[in-house]
Amino acid sequence: MAEIKKTEIYGTGYLDKRKLIPRFKGPLPALINLIFLAIIFYSTWWIFQDPRGLMRMYTPYVGYMYTRWLLVTIIWVVYIFSFWPFRQAWLERTHPVIKGVILTAFTWIILMVLIKGFFHGILGNLSIAYFSPEQLEKIGITSFYALEYSSLAILMFAAIASWLGPAWVAAAEEAPWQDLPQPIKGITIWITTFFLSVIIYFVTMHPHMGILYYPWQEFASISPPWWESFANTVSGNFSIGWIMCCTVVVWVYETIWERYPFSLIRNNVLRRFSAFFGIIVISLSLAAFLYFGQELVWGEAIRGTRREFSPDWRWLHVGELAIFWLLPVLWLKFYHGNWPNRFSTPVNVIVRTFISIIAAVIFYWLYYKTAHLFLGVQQGFSHPQQFPMIPIIWFICIMLINYWFMDNWPGWKMQEPGTDETEKSIEKARNDVRWSPSLSIGILAGVVIGIALYFGLIFALPTLGDWLTIYPT
Repeated sequence: MAEIKKTEIYGTGYLDKRKLIPRFKGPLPALINLIFLAIIFYSTWWIFQDPRGLMRMYTPYVGYMYTRWLLVTIIWVVYIFSFWPFRQAWLERTHPVIKGVILTAFTWIILMVLIKGFFHGILGNLSIAYFSPEQLEKIGITSFYALEYSSLAILMFAAIASWLGPAWVAAAEEAPWQDLPQPIKGITIWITTFFLSVIIYFVTMHPHMGILYYPWQEFASISPPWWESFANTVSGNFSIGWIMCCTVVVWVYETIWERYPFSLIRNNVLRRFSAFFGIIVISLSLAAFLYFGQELVWGEAIRGTRREFSPDWRWLHVGELAIFWLLPVLWLKFYHGNWPNRFSTPVNVIVRTFISIIAAVIFYWLYYKTAHLFLGVQQGFSHPQQFPMIPIIWFICIMLINYWFMDNWPGWKMQEPGTDETEKSIEKARNDVRWSPSLSIGILAGVVIGIALYFGLIFALPTLGDWLTIYPT
């Protein structure tokens, strides 16, 4: 009993057990929060990011670096460290606005120490020059490109960390350290995922940094990169594309899929192993499909060209397309209670997936049609100043702050903590799906329908692309 008390003195299980109650009936709470988030988003975008605003960090890579690391540090505070060093009593009793301000400031301090201290200060000055703008300027690179190259390298690291951190919690279920108290558990998982991020960074991103300089840094990195032969590009955007898909699929799995279908595997080791690597397989498949979809809509990519027809931009756009999906996925979870919930788990998952995909297509069209009017970005798909991942992830960070730090204030209020909702959803999925002869028929029918939908979509994409055309290519 003492051990349980020790592990829950901080925020362990806080998110799963809290009960959020709408303050108003119908769609009003979600509408109120949408207005609240839009005000916070646009005001902070104007202050920090907008090229016409105050700090003008949207260069675009400087703004993207801070945006991406804000996402990562929020995930660390909540998912890996369970709000440590803040105690659960403080989380339950403090007003949501005060919590939001304090936890956001705490997160921002971590972010600044990491970027200025670790990347710029230690790595950039003592190890790898491209992590430090000052070191790059010393070798003759202009101040603008020195800052951009440095920011690019740092944000690439963040892209990996934003996938592995939540994946170890959602898929690997914090194993084998799930029973340790905080902060020992958080530090252990943080060190493990940070170490893995370093390895994956040097395999997937470092070769890209090595070819940014002339002549290519063949002594320091593999040149051309290992993916050049099959990705049709030397750009690290290939890695950005599939890693962004990993980031998105992790949250799809954790939210609207409720860890289904891997939750059906009762053997702990097999379930965790299958979920962790299954997410990677799903992500690679998604990345390949999104790239192929662009070929069907815009025509074959041509190496040596620029903008929409360039393979390196299309791999980047794979990640951008995935991010457009993530926003409605999280909105459905945070502000609509993972609706619908009335059917069996497989049906709920399928319906939510279709709803979120349709919402993502609509959002994609609206963004490219209107973003240049109020965000300070450039019109068109592939302009160097059109980087939709930055405003979308910035908005997602604000959503996470609202949902995790502020308990969905002002549209919701918190009641006394209840039962663990994650465990309830997993157990419901296991009870919903039990092996029977009718289940085997259902699985076979699902496979047939899935194959038919895939080929139907492949056949329809060129027509749909023409129909949804925003700008002529």
